[in-house]
Amino acid sequence: MRIVTDDERRARIATRHALAAAVADPLQATRAMTCLHATEPANVYLSAFARSGAGRAEISAALFTHRTVVRQLAMRRTVFAFPHDLLPAVWGSASARVAAQLAARLAKEVAAAGLTSDGAHWVERVGERTLAAVREAPSTSAQLREQVPELNARIALAGRPGADTPIAPRLLAVLAATGRIVRGENAGGWQLSRPRWTCAEQWLPNTPAPWDEPAGYAELVRRWLWTFGPGTEDDLVWWLGATKASVRAALAAVGATAVQLTDGSPAWLHPDDIDPVPAPERWAALLPALDPTAMGWRHRRFYLGEHRELIFDRNGNAGPTAWWDGRIVGSWTQQPDGAVIVVPIGELPKAATSALQRKAEELTEWLDGEPVRTIYKAPLVRALG
Repeated sequence: MRIVTDDERRARIATRHALAAAVADPLQATRAMTCLHATEPANVYLSAFARSGAGRAEISAALFTHRTVVRQLAMRRTVFAFPHDLLPAVWGSASARVAAQLAARLAKEVAAAGLTSDGAHWVERVGERTLAAVREAPSTSAQLREQVPELNARIALAGRPGADTPIAPRLLAVLAATGRIVRGENAGGWQLSRPRWTCAEQWLPNTPAPWDEPAGYAELVRRWLWTFGPGTEDDLVWWLGATKASVRAALAAVGATAVQLTDGSPAWLHPDDIDPVPAPERWAALLPALDPTAMGWRHRRFYLGEHRELIFDRNGNAGPTAWWDGRIVGSWTQQPDGAVIVVPIGELPKAATSALQRKAEELTEWLDGEPVRTIYKAPLVRALG
Protein backbone atom coordinates (compact mmCIF):
# COMPACT_ATOMS: atom_id res chain seq x y z
CA MET A 1 0.00 0.00 0.00
CA ARG A 2 1.34 3.41 -0.96
CA ILE A 3 2.39 5.65 1.92
CA VAL A 4 1.66 9.35 1.52
CA THR A 5 4.11 11.23 3.71
CA ASP A 6 3.38 14.43 5.57
CA ASP A 7 5.80 16.20 3.22
CA GLU A 8 3.73 15.12 0.24
CA ARG A 9 0.51 16.13 1.95
CA ARG A 10 1.93 19.62 2.42
CA ALA A 11 2.99 19.65 -1.25
CA ARG A 12 -0.57 18.74 -2.18
CA ILE A 13 -1.88 21.70 -0.17
CA ALA A 14 0.37 23.97 -2.21
CA THR A 15 -0.77 22.71 -5.60
CA ARG A 16 -4.35 21.57 -5.04
CA HIS A 17 -5.30 24.65 -3.01
CA ALA A 18 -3.92 27.15 -5.54
CA LEU A 19 -1.54 28.64 -3.00
CA ALA A 20 1.82 28.04 -4.67
CA ALA A 21 0.50 29.32 -8.02
CA ALA A 22 -2.60 31.46 -8.50
CA VAL A 23 -5.61 30.45 -10.60
CA ALA A 24 -7.43 32.67 -13.08
CA ASP A 25 -10.55 33.86 -11.29
CA PRO A 26 -12.85 33.49 -8.26
CA LEU A 27 -14.70 30.51 -9.75
CA GLN A 28 -11.46 28.58 -10.23
CA ALA A 29 -10.41 29.52 -6.71
CA THR A 30 -13.70 28.10 -5.41
CA ARG A 31 -13.37 24.93 -7.49
CA ALA A 32 -9.84 24.39 -6.19
CA MET A 33 -11.23 24.19 -2.65
CA THR A 34 -14.46 22.30 -3.53
CA CYS A 35 -16.18 25.21 -1.74
CA LEU A 36 -15.21 28.26 0.29
CA HIS A 37 -16.34 28.98 3.83
CA ALA A 38 -18.88 31.80 3.86
CA THR A 39 -19.86 31.99 7.53
CA GLU A 40 -18.62 35.56 7.47
CA PRO A 41 -19.21 37.29 4.11
CA ALA A 42 -15.62 38.53 3.96
CA ASN A 43 -14.33 34.94 4.03
CA VAL A 44 -15.27 34.36 0.40
CA TYR A 45 -13.55 37.54 -0.78
CA LEU A 46 -10.34 36.99 1.18
CA SER A 47 -10.09 33.30 0.27
CA ALA A 48 -10.68 34.02 -3.42
CA PHE A 49 -8.15 36.87 -3.41
CA ALA A 50 -5.50 34.67 -1.78
CA ARG A 51 -5.82 32.15 -4.64
CA SER A 52 -6.56 34.33 -7.66
CA GLY A 53 -5.60 37.90 -6.86
CA ALA A 54 -9.12 38.97 -7.88
CA GLY A 55 -10.47 42.33 -6.80
CA ARG A 56 -13.61 42.78 -4.76
CA ALA A 57 -15.65 43.85 -7.80
CA GLU A 58 -14.69 40.69 -9.69
CA ILE A 59 -15.59 38.48 -6.73
CA SER A 60 -18.91 40.29 -6.29
CA ALA A 61 -19.64 39.75 -9.99
CA ALA A 62 -19.08 36.00 -9.58
CA LEU A 63 -21.51 35.96 -6.65
CA PHE A 64 -24.24 38.33 -7.81
CA THR A 65 -23.95 39.00 -11.56
CA HIS A 66 -22.68 35.83 -13.23
CA ARG A 67 -23.76 33.68 -10.25
CA THR A 68 -21.06 31.13 -10.93
CA VAL A 69 -20.42 31.00 -7.17
CA VAL A 70 -23.43 30.65 -4.86
CA ARG A 71 -23.75 30.75 -1.08
CA GLN A 72 -25.57 27.74 0.35
CA LEU A 73 -26.24 26.34 3.82
CA ALA A 74 -24.79 22.85 3.86
CA MET A 75 -22.35 20.68 5.81
CA ARG A 76 -22.45 21.05 9.60
CA ARG A 77 -25.11 23.81 9.32
CA THR A 78 -22.44 26.10 7.86
CA VAL A 79 -22.77 28.54 4.96
CA PHE A 80 -20.40 27.80 2.08
CA ALA A 81 -19.85 29.27 -1.38
CA PHE A 82 -20.12 26.54 -4.02
CA PRO A 83 -19.51 26.44 -7.74
CA HIS A 84 -22.95 26.65 -9.36
CA ASP A 85 -22.69 23.22 -10.98
CA LEU A 86 -22.13 21.49 -7.61
CA LEU A 87 -25.40 22.73 -6.09
CA PRO A 88 -27.69 19.87 -7.21
CA ALA A 89 -25.36 17.37 -5.51
CA VAL A 90 -25.24 19.50 -2.35
CA TRP A 91 -29.00 20.08 -2.26
CA GLY A 92 -29.70 16.35 -2.42
CA SER A 93 -27.21 15.29 0.24
CA ALA A 94 -25.54 17.53 2.84
CA SER A 95 -28.08 20.35 2.59
CA ALA A 96 -31.04 17.96 2.70
CA ARG A 97 -29.67 16.41 5.88
CA VAL A 98 -29.28 19.85 7.48
CA ALA A 99 -32.76 20.92 6.33
CA ALA A 100 -34.34 17.88 8.01
CA GLN A 101 -32.43 18.54 11.24
CA LEU A 102 -33.33 22.23 11.33
CA ALA A 103 -37.00 21.61 10.49
CA ALA A 104 -37.37 18.98 13.21
CA ARG A 105 -35.72 21.22 15.78
CA LEU A 106 -37.85 24.23 14.85
CA ALA A 107 -41.02 22.14 14.98
CA LYS A 108 -40.19 21.08 18.51
CA GLU A 109 -39.36 24.65 19.56
CA VAL A 110 -42.53 26.29 18.23
CA ALA A 111 -44.65 23.63 19.91
CA ALA A 112 -42.77 24.09 23.19
CA ALA A 113 -43.30 27.86 22.91
CA GLY A 114 -47.07 27.35 22.65
CA LEU A 115 -47.33 28.72 19.11
CA THR A 116 -48.99 25.54 17.91
CA SER A 117 -49.86 22.03 18.95
CA ASP A 118 -48.45 20.61 15.70
CA GLY A 119 -44.93 21.93 15.15
CA ALA A 120 -44.27 20.08 11.91
CA HIS A 121 -47.46 21.43 10.35
CA TRP A 122 -46.61 24.96 11.53
CA VAL A 123 -43.17 24.81 9.91
CA GLU A 124 -44.66 23.52 6.66
CA ARG A 125 -47.50 26.05 6.60
CA VAL A 126 -45.43 29.14 7.48
CA GLY A 127 -42.66 27.93 5.20
CA GLU A 128 -45.05 27.80 2.25
CA ARG A 129 -46.38 31.28 3.03
CA THR A 130 -42.83 32.61 3.20
CA LEU A 131 -41.90 30.88 -0.03
CA ALA A 132 -44.96 32.38 -1.75
CA ALA A 133 -43.88 35.86 -0.62
CA VAL A 134 -40.37 35.32 -1.96
CA ARG A 135 -41.79 34.09 -5.28
CA GLU A 136 -43.80 37.31 -5.49
CA ALA A 137 -40.65 39.41 -5.09
CA PRO A 138 -37.13 38.91 -3.68
CA SER A 139 -37.25 40.21 -0.11
CA THR A 140 -35.09 40.95 2.88
CA SER A 141 -35.84 39.34 6.23
CA ALA A 142 -37.45 42.56 7.43
CA GLN A 143 -39.74 42.69 4.40
CA LEU A 144 -40.75 39.07 4.89
CA ARG A 145 -41.68 39.72 8.51
CA GLU A 146 -44.10 42.38 7.29
CA GLN A 147 -45.69 39.98 4.80
CA VAL A 148 -45.78 36.88 7.00
CA PRO A 149 -46.77 37.89 10.56
CA GLU A 150 -45.81 34.51 12.04
CA LEU A 151 -42.16 35.34 11.34
CA ASN A 152 -42.28 38.05 14.02
CA ALA A 153 -42.62 35.51 16.81
CA ARG A 154 -39.78 34.84 19.24
CA ILE A 155 -39.09 31.56 20.99
CA ALA A 156 -37.22 30.62 24.14
CA LEU A 157 -33.78 29.08 23.90
CA ALA A 158 -33.44 25.64 25.45
CA GLY A 159 -31.45 25.71 28.67
CA ARG A 160 -31.39 29.51 28.81
CA PRO A 161 -34.31 30.80 30.92
CA GLY A 162 -35.32 34.32 30.06
CA ALA A 163 -33.53 34.31 26.70
CA ASP A 164 -35.37 34.19 23.43
CA THR A 165 -34.54 34.39 19.74
CA PRO A 166 -36.39 35.58 16.62
CA ILE A 167 -38.03 32.85 14.61
CA ALA A 168 -37.54 34.35 11.13
CA PRO A 169 -33.84 33.42 10.72
CA ARG A 170 -34.59 29.84 11.77
CA LEU A 171 -37.37 29.34 9.25
CA LEU A 172 -35.36 31.02 6.49
CA ALA A 173 -32.49 28.66 7.29
CA VAL A 174 -34.81 25.68 6.77
CA LEU A 175 -35.95 27.00 3.38
CA ALA A 176 -32.38 27.87 2.39
CA ALA A 177 -31.10 24.42 3.31
CA THR A 178 -33.73 22.81 1.09
CA GLY A 179 -32.43 24.85 -1.84
CA ARG A 180 -35.80 26.48 -2.47
CA ILE A 181 -34.51 29.95 -1.66
CA VAL A 182 -31.02 31.39 -1.99
CA ARG A 183 -29.14 34.46 -0.85
CA GLY A 184 -29.66 36.85 -3.75
CA GLU A 185 -28.52 40.44 -4.12
CA ASN A 186 -26.71 41.73 -1.07
CA ALA A 187 -27.83 45.07 0.35
CA GLY A 188 -24.73 45.27 2.55
CA GLY A 189 -21.09 45.70 1.66
CA TRP A 190 -18.65 42.90 1.00
CA GLN A 191 -18.31 42.27 4.75
CA LEU A 192 -22.03 42.34 5.57
CA SER A 193 -24.74 39.79 4.83
CA ARG A 194 -28.06 41.50 4.08
CA PRO A 195 -29.43 39.33 1.30
CA ARG A 196 -32.62 39.63 -0.64
CA TRP A 197 -33.97 36.11 -0.34
CA THR A 198 -34.77 34.88 -3.83
CA CYS A 199 -36.33 31.72 -5.23
CA ALA A 200 -33.68 29.39 -6.55
CA GLU A 201 -35.43 28.98 -9.90
CA GLN A 202 -35.37 32.75 -10.37
CA TRP A 203 -31.78 33.30 -9.24
CA LEU A 204 -30.41 30.17 -10.92
CA PRO A 205 -32.64 29.35 -13.91
CA ASN A 206 -32.14 26.01 -15.65
CA THR A 207 -30.34 24.50 -12.65
CA PRO A 208 -30.96 20.72 -12.50
CA ALA A 209 -33.08 19.27 -9.72
CA PRO A 210 -31.39 17.96 -6.57
CA TRP A 211 -29.62 14.65 -7.01
CA ASP A 212 -30.52 11.66 -4.90
CA GLU A 213 -28.63 11.41 -1.63
CA PRO A 214 -26.08 8.68 -2.53
CA ALA A 215 -25.14 10.38 -5.81
CA GLY A 216 -24.89 13.75 -4.06
CA TYR A 217 -22.58 12.49 -1.35
CA ALA A 218 -20.47 10.63 -3.90
CA GLU A 219 -19.91 13.83 -5.89
CA LEU A 220 -18.99 15.79 -2.77
CA VAL A 221 -16.55 13.09 -1.71
CA ARG A 222 -15.05 12.90 -5.22
CA ARG A 223 -14.32 16.62 -5.20
CA TRP A 224 -13.14 16.61 -1.59
CA LEU A 225 -10.63 13.88 -2.37
CA TRP A 226 -9.16 15.92 -5.21
CA THR A 227 -8.86 18.98 -2.98
CA PHE A 228 -7.93 17.45 0.38
CA GLY A 229 -6.81 13.89 -0.34
CA PRO A 230 -5.40 11.90 1.18
CA GLY A 231 -7.90 12.04 3.98
CA THR A 232 -9.24 9.58 6.49
CA GLU A 233 -12.78 8.34 6.90
CA ASP A 234 -12.88 10.35 10.13
CA ASP A 235 -11.92 13.52 8.22
CA LEU A 236 -14.73 12.98 5.74
CA VAL A 237 -17.38 12.17 8.35
CA TRP A 238 -16.50 15.42 10.14
CA TRP A 239 -16.30 17.58 7.00
CA LEU A 240 -19.57 16.30 5.54
CA GLY A 241 -21.40 16.18 8.86
CA ALA A 242 -22.62 12.81 7.62
CA THR A 243 -22.73 9.23 8.87
CA LYS A 244 -19.96 6.67 8.46
CA ALA A 245 -22.32 4.60 6.33
CA SER A 246 -22.83 7.49 3.90
CA VAL A 247 -19.10 8.18 3.69
CA ARG A 248 -18.21 4.53 3.12
CA ALA A 249 -20.82 4.20 0.40
CA ALA A 250 -19.54 7.37 -1.28
CA LEU A 251 -15.91 6.22 -1.15
CA ALA A 252 -16.93 2.95 -2.78
CA ALA A 253 -19.00 4.75 -5.42
CA VAL A 254 -16.12 6.97 -6.53
CA GLY A 255 -13.59 4.13 -6.49
CA ALA A 256 -11.34 5.88 -3.96
CA THR A 257 -7.84 4.46 -3.66
CA ALA A 258 -6.70 3.25 -0.24
CA VAL A 259 -3.35 4.60 1.01
CA GLN A 260 -1.55 4.93 4.31
CA LEU A 261 -0.45 8.08 6.12
CA THR A 262 2.89 8.56 7.87
CA ASP A 263 1.40 7.63 11.24
CA GLY A 264 -0.05 4.41 9.81
CA SER A 265 -3.64 5.65 9.54
CA PRO A 266 -5.65 4.32 6.57
CA ALA A 267 -6.67 7.09 4.18
CA TRP A 268 -8.04 7.65 0.69
CA LEU A 269 -7.02 9.34 -2.55
CA HIS A 270 -9.01 10.33 -5.62
CA PRO A 271 -8.74 7.42 -8.10
CA ASP A 272 -7.21 9.74 -10.74
CA ASP A 273 -4.76 11.34 -8.33
CA ILE A 274 -2.63 8.50 -7.00
CA ASP A 275 0.80 9.55 -8.33
CA PRO A 276 3.23 11.27 -5.95
CA VAL A 277 3.07 15.06 -5.98
CA PRO A 278 6.46 16.79 -5.89
CA ALA A 279 7.03 19.81 -3.69
CA PRO A 280 6.75 23.15 -5.50
CA GLU A 281 8.91 26.18 -4.81
CA ARG A 282 8.54 27.46 -1.28
CA TRP A 283 5.43 29.56 -0.81
CA ALA A 284 3.67 31.83 1.64
CA ALA A 285 0.02 32.71 2.14
CA LEU A 286 -2.21 34.78 4.39
CA LEU A 287 -5.64 33.21 4.68
CA PRO A 288 -8.79 34.46 6.44
CA ALA A 289 -10.57 33.00 9.42
CA LEU A 290 -12.26 29.67 8.66
CA ASP A 291 -10.44 29.30 5.34
CA PRO A 292 -10.94 25.74 4.03
CA THR A 293 -7.20 25.05 3.92
CA ALA A 294 -7.18 25.32 7.70
CA MET A 295 -10.62 23.71 8.17
CA GLY A 296 -10.65 20.90 5.58
CA TRP A 297 -9.60 18.03 7.84
CA ARG A 298 -10.50 16.92 11.32
CA HIS A 299 -6.92 15.75 11.95
CA ARG A 300 -4.59 18.69 11.31
CA ARG A 301 -1.29 17.89 12.94
CA PHE A 302 0.61 17.49 9.65
CA TYR A 303 0.26 21.22 8.94
CA LEU A 304 -0.57 22.61 12.41
CA GLY A 305 1.86 20.78 14.66
CA GLU A 306 1.33 21.49 18.36
CA HIS A 307 -0.13 24.96 17.83
CA ARG A 308 -3.85 24.26 17.87
CA GLU A 309 -4.58 26.37 20.95
CA LEU A 310 -2.83 29.37 19.38
CA ILE A 311 -4.80 29.28 16.10
CA PHE A 312 -8.17 27.59 16.83
CA ASP A 313 -10.74 28.62 19.41
CA ARG A 314 -12.43 26.20 21.82
CA ASN A 315 -15.16 25.44 19.28
CA GLY A 316 -12.65 24.40 16.62
CA ASN A 317 -12.85 27.57 14.53
CA ALA A 318 -9.63 28.75 12.92
CA GLY A 319 -8.63 32.39 13.06
CA PRO A 320 -6.71 34.08 10.23
CA THR A 321 -3.60 32.06 9.39
CA ALA A 322 -0.11 32.71 8.07
CA TRP A 323 1.41 29.85 6.05
CA TRP A 324 4.93 29.01 5.07
CA ASP A 325 5.72 26.01 2.89
CA GLY A 326 2.68 23.97 3.92
CA ARG A 327 2.57 24.77 7.61
CA ILE A 328 0.69 27.27 9.73
CA VAL A 329 3.39 29.46 11.25
CA GLY A 330 1.27 32.24 12.72
CA SER A 331 -1.70 34.51 12.28
CA TRP A 332 -2.23 38.03 10.97
CA THR A 333 -4.08 41.13 12.02
CA GLN A 334 -4.22 44.83 11.18
CA GLN A 335 -2.82 47.95 12.73
CA PRO A 336 -5.10 50.97 13.35
CA ASP A 337 -4.14 52.43 9.95
CA GLY A 338 -5.23 49.22 8.20
CA ALA A 339 -1.76 47.85 7.56
CA VAL A 340 -1.62 44.04 7.72
CA ILE A 341 0.97 42.57 10.07
CA VAL A 342 2.00 38.96 10.56
CA VAL A 343 2.02 37.54 14.10
CA PRO A 344 4.38 34.54 14.05
CA ILE A 345 4.14 31.66 16.46
CA GLY A 346 7.90 31.60 16.86
CA GLU A 347 11.08 32.65 15.12
CA LEU A 348 10.89 32.16 11.33
CA PRO A 349 13.56 31.72 8.68
CA LYS A 350 14.50 34.91 6.87
CA ALA A 351 12.95 33.59 3.66
CA ALA A 352 9.64 33.02 5.39
CA THR A 353 9.67 36.42 7.05
CA SER A 354 10.38 38.15 3.73
CA ALA A 355 7.74 36.18 1.82
CA LEU A 356 5.06 36.77 4.45
CA GLN A 357 5.91 40.47 4.57
CA ARG A 358 5.31 40.68 0.81
CA LYS A 359 1.97 38.95 1.27
CA ALA A 360 1.09 41.39 4.04
CA GLU A 361 1.89 44.33 1.77
CA GLU A 362 -0.24 42.86 -1.04
CA LEU A 363 -3.19 42.31 1.30
CA THR A 364 -2.80 45.79 2.78
CA GLU A 365 -3.01 47.28 -0.70
CA TRP A 366 -6.04 45.12 -1.58
CA LEU A 367 -7.89 46.13 1.60
CA ASP A 368 -7.07 49.81 0.95
CA GLY A 369 -7.30 50.76 4.62
CA GLU A 370 -10.53 48.91 5.37
CA PRO A 371 -10.44 46.80 8.54
CA VAL A 372 -11.45 43.15 8.28
CA ARG A 373 -14.26 42.37 10.69
CA THR A 374 -14.17 38.87 12.18
CA ILE A 375 -15.25 37.33 15.45
CA TYR A 376 -12.84 34.43 14.83
CA LYS A 377 -9.54 35.96 15.88
CA ALA A 378 -6.75 33.51 16.59
CA PRO A 379 -6.01 33.19 20.32
CA LEU A 380 -2.42 34.13 19.41
CA VAL A 381 -3.68 37.53 18.26
CA ARG A 382 -6.22 37.96 21.07
CA ALA A 383 -3.38 37.60 23.55
CA LEU A 384 -1.82 40.77 22.13
CA GLY A 385 -4.75 42.78 23.50
